[in-house]
Amino acid sequence: VEADFRSDFFGKSTFLTVSGQLSAEAYACALGDVYTFGPTFRAENSQTTRHLAEFWMIEPEMAFADKYDAMDNAEALVKFCLAKTLRENEADLAFFDKFYGDSKLLSNLQRLVSGTFHRIAYTDAVTLLQDAIAEDPARWQFPDVSFGTDLATEHERWLAEVYFENACVFVYDYPKAIKAFYMRDNDGEPDDRRTVAAFDLLAPGVGELIGGSQREERLDVLTAKLTDANLDPADYWWYLDLRKFGSVPHAGYGLGFERLVMLATAIPNVRDVIPFPRVPGSAD
Repeated sequence: VEADFRSDFFGKSTFLTVSGQLSAEAYACALGDVYTFGPTFRAENSQTTRHLAEFWMIEPEMAFADKYDAMDNAEALVKFCLAKTLRENEADLAFFDKFYGDSKLLSNLQRLVSGTFHRIAYTDAVTLLQDAIAEDPARWQFPDVSFGTDLATEHERWLAEVYFENACVFVYDYPKAIKAFYMRDNDGEPDDRRTVAAFDLLAPGVGELIGGSQREERLDVLTAKLTDANLDPADYWWYLDLRKFGSVPHAGYGLGFERLVMLATAIPNVRDVIPFPRVPGSAD
């Protein structure tokens, strides 16, 4: 029996969202560069040290921008936040360093601020992981890695902490099959190796800190992607109208605020950096 939502508050089936991005795209296409900062919600049953059911997200959205512009902006934002924290909260960082940072927190943050944020294509990252796993598969919880694998935390942290020696790294151009419909298709690729202009920023001690992409601005391509994802284009009429009457290249990303706090303080569990951690099984 299907539920009848006509007498509910909104008069139809309505959901919480894990992102304000789609609405932010409307603002960006009207105003240029915008951002949102607010609570977001995640319904997956992830009982890990990095996941919450309710968390806070900073989401810039930029008109006339591609994936490289978004990565540049993301790097600048993270470095600005860490530099300001080092400059204005040295005593607090010394406290966290004593309990969590193994006397390396301040120097690690300074190195991130002054160093390079590396960039590597997803396909190249997979090759590096395959070579590392082949040396001793028993060391890995998820040793099966190939094109199309959604990288696990241990893969992300190996890239940031081992291969790139405790540095931040962007992994970009992920397989289309494991990413969202709104991410722009990269052109000129064979069907079995299709990728999208998406990126994740991986940070030492954290794993994924940021996820973003260039958005699909082509109406015909976006409509087809909605259909392929078994989504009804009629539900996204206003989103499609952003393309129907002309659009611009645009891109953006989401920065998990609590994970940024984890990076800045070396606190290893995301539940310890938010006042009221809401997780699967606990909404207090």
